This record gives sequence, structure tokens and C-alpha cells, in this order.
Amino acid sequence: MNPEENNTPVEEATETVQAPVETAPEATEQQAPRGPRRDRGDRGDRGPRGPRREGGRRGDAPADDGPQLMEKVVYVNRCAKVVKGGRRFSFSALIVVGDQKGKVGYGFGKANEVSDAIRKGTDAAKRAMKSVVVVNETLPHEIYSEFGGAKIVLKPAASGTGLVASNKVRAVLEAAGVNNVIAKSLGSSNAANVVKATMQAMLSMRTADTILSARGKKKKESAI
Repeated sequence: MNPEENNTPVEEATETVQAPVETAPEATEQQAPRGPRRDRGDRGDRGPRGPRREGGRRGDAPADDGPQLMEKVVYVNRCAKVVKGGRRFSFSALIVVGDQKGKVGYGFGKANEVSDAIRKGTDAAKRAMKSVVVVNETLPHEIYSEFGGAKIVLKPAASGTGLVASNKVRAVLEAAGVNNVIAKSLGSSNAANVVKATMQAMLSMRTADTILSARGKKKKESAI
């Protein structure tokens, strides 16, 4: 056997084995080194982030510390106007608003949508709030009031009696903070007139101290 013929395949085998070893360093040299990680506290020209606001998500309005008002929708009426193309509807709402601490008012709103009518009535009721007399969560004395065709009788009641009244009278009494009353409606059941008669009765009430001071007298102290 010729020795030269045996050396040729050996040289070719060594070249094929060394080829992948030479290309491995070239692949690693192509990858650029990774730079330092950016610090989250570095915000450029905007400066550091300020303290987070309290109250939840961004855009939430701050909580209002004012008095909590009680809103009651007493009556909603729908009126239809017949025109050439069909009927057009409009709505009116009677709203009672009070702080349950002796202040109450009512309002009347009209609009083409129910929500707008309620909003207008609520705004009008808040502007018309007035102070009424409340003694131990009831009325100081019995009273009779009329407004239009509505006739109302209000009587004070003992603690635990509750409000024995219709929903129209009840709305005004609850908003004012009265919890024990016996009421009776004797005339028309029109919601607006009943509410106005109830408000008229509440505003005309006077306590014993007010009457005595108007007469120039003082309340006698009971001997124990």
C-alpha cells in the first residue's frame, strides 16, 4: 500500500474538524455588550415623581366634607304634546331635600328628560331650604294647614311611633328629621299642594320658649 495515498484522507479530516472551532469566536464577537440598566428614579427633565394623591384613581374628585343631604323624588309627571310628526314628551319632577337636622326644602323641575327634570328640581330644592322646628324628633304641637285643595293635620307622637303619614307628607317629615308623627290628609291628593301644605305647617310651628319670649315672660323651672 502506498503511504502517500493514506496521508491524503487524514489531512482532509483534520480540516473539517477545525472549521467549526474557528467560527465559534467570530459569532461571539458580533454581539455588542449590554449597557447599564436605566434607573427608574431618573426621569430626565421632568424631575422626580411627586407624592401620590389620596382618594383612589387619578381624576377622582376630593371628598366633600359638607352636610349630607337627603333627596326624595315625590312625584314625576309626563306630559305629551301631539304634533304633526307624532307626540313629544316632557317631564316634571317634584323633589324634597333636607339635612335631617331641621332644614328642608322642595323644588319643581321641568325638562324633556326625566334625569334633567330631577336635577333641576334638586337644585331648586337646595336653594329653597328653610329651617323648621323639630323637638325630640317630633313636632312641638298639633297643627292644621291648608294650601289650595290640600288639607293636612299633623300631630306629635311618642318616641317609637314612627311616621304614620302618606308618602308625600312622609318625604317632607323625613327630610326635616322628624321620626314620630301622626298625619292625616283631608282634602286633595295633589302632590304639589300636599307638599306645600306640609311645608306651610312646618314653618308656622313655634316652641313654648318662642311664645313666652314674645309675651315677655320666662319659662318656669320645675321644682325637683
